[in-house]
Amino acid sequence: MKLILYIILLALAAVTSYIFPLPRMVILSIVMLLAGFYMLISGADYFVEGSCSLARKLKIPSLIVGLTIVAMGTSAPELAVSISAAVSGSNSLAISNVIGSNLFNLLMVLGVCSAIKPIDTNSSVAKRDYPISIGAMALFVIFILDGTMSRIEAAVLMIALIAYIIVSIKLAGKDSGDEEETKTEFSPLKCALGIGGGVLGIVLGGDLVVDNAQSIALAAGMSETLAGLTICAMGTSLPELVTSITAAKKGENDMAVGNVVGSNIFNVLCILGVSGVITPIAAESTAVIDGIILIAVSLIAYIWYLTGKKMSRTEGVVLVTLYAAYMAYIIIRNYSA
Repeated sequence: MKLILYIILLALAAVTSYIFPLPRMVILSIVMLLAGFYMLISGADYFVEGSCSLARKLKIPSLIVGLTIVAMGTSAPELAVSISAAVSGSNSLAISNVIGSNLFNLLMVLGVCSAIKPIDTNSSVAKRDYPISIGAMALFVIFILDGTMSRIEAAVLMIALIAYIIVSIKLAGKDSGDEEETKTEFSPLKCALGIGGGVLGIVLGGDLVVDNAQSIALAAGMSETLAGLTICAMGTSLPELVTSITAAKKGENDMAVGNVVGSNIFNVLCILGVSGVITPIAAESTAVIDGIILIAVSLIAYIWYLTGKKMSRTEGVVLVTLYAAYMAYIIIRNYSA
């Protein structure tokens, strides 16, 4: 499915370049950007499959695997892009990638899933996970109010992530049964190849995305912030989009909303935490504004999620509309500056 999606995107890029003639270097950057996204997402898939199979061989409980390896694997594209950006000094791209991904997850992914089928409220998500995702973003915004996030503040985010994982495992463990695993296991060689190849794909894909997103942004007169909020955010959020829509179509709404909320928590606590520990993150004033917007729409969606014990189709359509409005706002902000 992802391969077909990338073929379609590549075809659209070719058609666009034919209708609107673009310099060869820009066309090459677009092709390399799409290749980077494909390597990122495919690498994350291989890493998760190989790691999960190895964990089962080592008799590690599937619950722990789900709350750690799988959750981190779906956020691996954002992690690779943000770390590459932070190392190269592109702090605005690192921050905007996370904020943009969270907005895309919340407004587009959750909105589309709700439009497909109303999402019933899950008590554990409503009482624990969703508030934690809002609190994590609020904590990050507080940290960057002075224009930078220090290594100590980034370490606080990582500590909060570890605490969240430990508490989640303990609480989920109380409700877990003794279900037998029926998943196919790989041989030790395939596990090693999956993990090694996955990491390689994530690293190389992250570099391709950062380098070519910057090239496209420069050619189009876009800021790194706009590139991160749009190009990088949408591309790295494809795993969440595909996973959640598939879950919604099958009636697995808990999985759909859990994927969105869990990914948003990891994006803030893990990605920004790791990036900030590697190098202190300097934040522009627009990052604070975008962070506040994310918190505001998170609260709106949370209220809708709680009221009526479900998120309706109409509310889902409104979320998608809000995302379109936000896209228009940041584009106008970029080109009017």
